[in-house]
Amino acid sequence: MASKSLLTRFTRPWNQIRHYSAPIDGSIPTAKQKYVPTSGTYPQGFLASGTHVGVKPTNTRFPDLALIASETPCSGAAVFTTNKFQAAPVVVSKEMLQRRGGSGVRAIVINSGCANAVTGKKGMEDAQNMGGKVDECFEAEDDGQGGGTIVMSTGVIGQPLPIKKILNKIPTAHSTLASTHTAWLTVARAICTTDTFPKLLSRTFTLPSSPSTTYSLAGVTKGAGMIHPNLATLLGILCTDVPIAPTALQTLLTHAADRSFNSISIDGDTSTNDTVAILANGAAGGPPITDPHSADGRAMQETLTTFAADLAKLVVRDGEGATKFVHVRVTNAASYADAKKIAASVAKSPLVKTALYGRDANWGRILCAVGYTPGLGAATVVPEKTSVSFVPTDGSQELRLLVNGEPERVDEERAAKILEAEDLEILVDLGSGKEEASYWFCDFSHEYVTINGDYRT
Repeated sequence: MASKSLLTRFTRPWNQIRHYSAPIDGSIPTAKQKYVPTSGTYPQGFLASGTHVGVKPTNTRFPDLALIASETPCSGAAVFTTNKFQAAPVVVSKEMLQRRGGSGVRAIVINSGCANAVTGKKGMEDAQNMGGKVDECFEAEDDGQGGGTIVMSTGVIGQPLPIKKILNKIPTAHSTLASTHTAWLTVARAICTTDTFPKLLSRTFTLPSSPSTTYSLAGVTKGAGMIHPNLATLLGILCTDVPIAPTALQTLLTHAADRSFNSISIDGDTSTNDTVAILANGAAGGPPITDPHSADGRAMQETLTTFAADLAKLVVRDGEGATKFVHVRVTNAASYADAKKIAASVAKSPLVKTALYGRDANWGRILCAVGYTPGLGAATVVPEKTSVSFVPTDGSQELRLLVNGEPERVDEERAAKILEAEDLEILVDLGSGKEEASYWFCDFSHEYVTINGDYRT
């Protein structure tokens, strides 16, 4: 009996039922439904659609081709992965934006199900053809600067795109473009891979020079694994009807991305395809923003950064197998750069992440991650000035774990209670300056291993 039981244990993985974070029927888990908006206010002059292609043969009905287009040529900017093995759509989109100087951009096309990464010359041709097919749909007069479509792909690395199927469906995607909430939500669904819910936000705001004009900002993003700066299996698309010059738009996006999409981590892996792009078509009118340091520029920067951070947090909330959403805030640092490095070190620590999953108030692991942070000066972290606390999300008093280098007598019962909550803030006070930085991450669970062990199957 013992030998038979042992044999069963070792052979069961081949025929057992697998449990994934993302339900295979496309339903949204009850716990995640609160993050999906039921309505929105979207920027003028932008249209969206999601179309079923069947990029993966197993996908027989869900949309996997997304298209977002401006009714007029607009300014465009993007930030891309720093991975050396950059996917074909990253290379093609980067070249297009450089060639056009960020002006005259018309659309963004995205497929899910295949990353078109490490696919050689054929992959480059496929990415170019995707953009070219979208350009053809607009029947615009040739301005002599080549195509104006940003191309994105997400999915399994190293496999070729079923390019004929995609190209055949791009006209359908164009013909079904709409400005409705349903259309935008379908786009958010179409770019999902292991995501358990579509990630969509929209927001209205005003600017100092045009207080009576209501502007809009909309964004979709995807990502649940391979998430770690600089960017990682993460796609983000932002659109606004504010008139912004291309150079100013790039500056605004870079700053916002650094404090949002580049301040999240799920597993410490940086992907080959990551792209966050923004389009600004000026359809709402008003004076154009040409200087990011002007009154309008500063207001736009604050709005964009906050919005991008809220969108990026949805990625963390959907971390593969995650049970915790954690905000680590490093305060009183000598510089923002130092604070961010330390926050990142804590966020990507497997020991911190597993302790949080186990609801273990093991603050020594947090302190350890602070202490081994790479790239810091000798005086950046002074043990005698460093404090660590858990900050509950219910508004109750913080639980101090370490104060000025001295350990506190921790109420383990209260600590366990705090760690039962889905949300947690970890506060690290360096006591050596005035700068601070935030990072958002999730825990490591058993399910994370299951999802990624079975990803291609």
